[in-house]
Amino acid sequence: MSLYLILKTLHILSSTVLFGTGLGSAYYSLRAWRSGKVEVIAVTFKHLVLADWIFTATTAVFQPLSGVGLIMLAGWSPHQTWLAWSMGLYVLAGLCWLPVVWLQIQVHKLAEQALKDGTPMPIKAAHYMRWWFGLGWPAFLAFMAIFYLMVSKPA
Repeated sequence: MSLYLILKTLHILSSTVLFGTGLGSAYYSLRAWRSGKVEVIAVTFKHLVLADWIFTATTAVFQPLSGVGLIMLAGWSPHQTWLAWSMGLYVLAGLCWLPVVWLQIQVHKLAEQALKDGTPMPIKAAHYMRWWFGLGWPAFLAFMAIFYLMVSKPA
């Protein structure tokens, strides 16, 4: 197998992990939040933050590196429209993800404190969750578009 095919396989696998972790995280955190149970929110967000560092952060770094490697190995110009759009959408998704990580950490801290104090989740957590939910949509749509561009490579 050529270096290009190995790198392409790793690029596809890591994009799948990145996207899948995002979807799974969104599902479980939203379910935990909607449960209204402080214990569930605290535990879920603890694992969510850890999963983001283990899976999302590592694949988020690997994706552009492997993408640049593929561009070089394939001999493509990085100025091709589909590549420029892919990179721009990736940056957009990253700009959404960075505050989302911070928001998840804050919700986790608030849940841990509420659990310790035996109180309900503070209103501030609901505010954070609205931002978290709102920032998730542009990132999700950006990744859907990136997958389309990676597969179709339109002229």
